[in-house]
Amino acid sequence: MTKMRSGENGRPAGAPTRHGRLPEAKAWPTALKGLALVLSVLLISTVAVIGITAVRFSSGIDIVDIGKGDAPPPSVGAYPGGFNILIVGSDTREGQGAAFGKTAGTLNDVNMLLHVSADHSRAIAVSIPRDTIVPVPSCEDDKGKVKSAMSGQPINSVLSHGGLGCVVATVEHLTDLDIQFAGMITFQGVIELSNAVGGVPVCVDGPMVDAYSTINLPEAGEYVLSGAEALAFLRTRHGVGDGSDLARNASQRVYLSSLVRTLQSGDTLGDPVKVYQIAEVALNNMTFSASLGNITTLISLAQALKDIPLDQVQFVQYPTQYSADLLKVRPNKPVAGQLFEAIAADLPFQLAAGETGAGATIDPKAPVTEPTAPPATEEPTTTETPDATAPTAAEPEVIEGLEGQTAADHTCSVTR
Repeated sequence: MTKMRSGENGRPAGAPTRHGRLPEAKAWPTALKGLALVLSVLLISTVAVIGITAVRFSSGIDIVDIGKGDAPPPSVGAYPGGFNILIVGSDTREGQGAAFGKTAGTLNDVNMLLHVSADHSRAIAVSIPRDTIVPVPSCEDDKGKVKSAMSGQPINSVLSHGGLGCVVATVEHLTDLDIQFAGMITFQGVIELSNAVGGVPVCVDGPMVDAYSTINLPEAGEYVLSGAEALAFLRTRHGVGDGSDLARNASQRVYLSSLVRTLQSGDTLGDPVKVYQIAEVALNNMTFSASLGNITTLISLAQALKDIPLDQVQFVQYPTQYSADLLKVRPNKPVAGQLFEAIAADLPFQLAAGETGAGATIDPKAPVTEPTAPPATEEPTTTETPDATAPTAAEPEVIEGLEGQTAADHTCSVTR
């Protein structure tokens, strides 16, 4: 059953609660609390968007220096090799309208690292929960002032401490990966993106009602969400799983996987009006690192991402475990080590069956899809009998304890 819901005519999102705040002004595709992924989504699926509106983009890109140098000179074709992009969502209320209330300071409540493999066959988006306690290295803020190192800080305090460049430095220190590109997005960006794509279908396994975020989905089933209602779905914590921020992250992956499928559908990229609207959303609601602020670079990244199969786009949560007081989370170093060793070596990996997280579950009505076939190989030119003892290609490693799903996985949010 599909319930058509229009966030544009629905209730405005209510004032956020503790643990329920969302990304903010001048940020790039994440706009929701752990959804830092919208940037990845735009790049993965919208090379057409960027190409069609290249002139519009190049005349209005908002740039911030994160110490990674300027964008490389124009080039033709897909970006060579693998790369990493950090997507940050700020909870600032500046320029977001009265509906979101006021808040002191600026927190990076969304931190998502997107890795694209060197052969452009896979993409992994790792969401770092906002309450994760991490060491913060010495770094330069947006004005070039050196900020002192800190230990044992929640990661969402780093943007206020030193700006986007310090967030990049912190995530590099945490993952041992070099991050070439970064960007941020706003509350309003999430609203406008959902409207531009014509709404995003989401599935819930029961009533989802939360007065804090203002979401009200009265029964189990599928809803097509847009506008403020899409934002409310992404922000709700009290309405999903065990009410934790980690459960909300899992529920957000339900939305993100559906958004990727929506963007890759012909109905979206085949519609010139939608394509232009998506480009406008990106331009008006995002800030780019200087390394990303070149239209040719954007096009080359999009070309590298646009043909990745849905089942090779993985959304995972940075491995964590609760602190003793249960108020914060700390890195689960053994599982995180496996994850980032695989990413650094550009090796594929698998998620264990059923590891969707406390806020999501496989949709029992999900369509059956076949996994992506391996690349075709040339037929042998000899008639020799194959050696039965020859080793076969190893299956990708299963990382036990890693939560997530692929964009091909149809999932439902688990309601409380």
